[in-house]
Amino acid sequence: MSYAGPDLDPPQPRRPRRGPLTVALAALVPGALLGWVVYEAVGGGPGGRDGKASPAPAPHGSEVSSSPSAPTAPPGTGGTADGSGPLEGKVIVIDPGHNPGNFRHTAEIGRSVDIGTHRKECDTTGTSTNDGYAEARFTLDLAHRLRELLERQGATVKLTHDGDSPAWGPCVDERARIGNTARADAAVSLHADGSAPGNRGFHVILPGSVHAGAADTRAIVGPSHDLGTRIAGGFLRATGEPPSNYLGEGTGLVTRTDLGGLNLSTVPKVFLECGNMRDSKDAALLTSGAWRQKAARGISEGIVGFLRRS
Repeated sequence: MSYAGPDLDPPQPRRPRRGPLTVALAALVPGALLGWVVYEAVGGGPGGRDGKASPAPAPHGSEVSSSPSAPTAPPGTGGTADGSGPLEGKVIVIDPGHNPGNFRHTAEIGRSVDIGTHRKECDTTGTSTNDGYAEARFTLDLAHRLRELLERQGATVKLTHDGDSPAWGPCVDERARIGNTARADAAVSLHADGSAPGNRGFHVILPGSVHAGAADTRAIVGPSHDLGTRIAGGFLRATGEPPSNYLGEGTGLVTRTDLGGLNLSTVPKVFLECGNMRDSKDAALLTSGAWRQKAARGISEGIVGFLRRS
């Protein structure tokens, strides 16, 4: 979107002169107005028949003009860096998988917590590439990039952990509780897999229907599926990373009932495994800052599409 900055004064109006062009324009205005009315009546406006905006991914490589007084958001977002935009009033929780400090707190993360269906370890250290790039570093960097994009569109974004706070974890039950307490409109947990070499691609993990102990996902299964489907589509478009060739039967979608972060959630939530850190091709992408920026954009597009429909 281009606009006039503070140093671009609008041209001064000239005295109107009636001439052939003025007469021609006057004759066209009623017809154009009628066409616009018909266009809106049949649902051709931005919201269509249901009055809701249809999500559309931003074109890659679009140019965005900016000025010091009104910096713009990334292409297709409709927001500005001052926090106003299409997600104003929405709360999004980003859960960067694991924690860089977990390696120094193995006893604390090794204790078990109740996830409704059974007990499970509080957290794990996560995986890494063969060259030692840790999943926890990847997820935190991606979370920062995603937060920036969402905040530029007006959203309130909360991370389950950031930097050295807390020093480890939090536990999987606490990660779910953070989203629930925030009454998040959407929550996403960011991860990268540690499967065998040759296993490539991303997959989104959806909550299955669980009603046991403290877990009751029945109300969020539907909206979480919608959220996950939109994130998968946005991620594929933005990154070109294929859906997993070893899980999900090519759909990029997997349903699980053994993850505390999903079982204990009361808000729409999914996990995203962005690729396989143990595969050399995926690892080359996951360790690229430019690729992680594309990934953040794709996830953002999916979240925006979900929130505009919900």
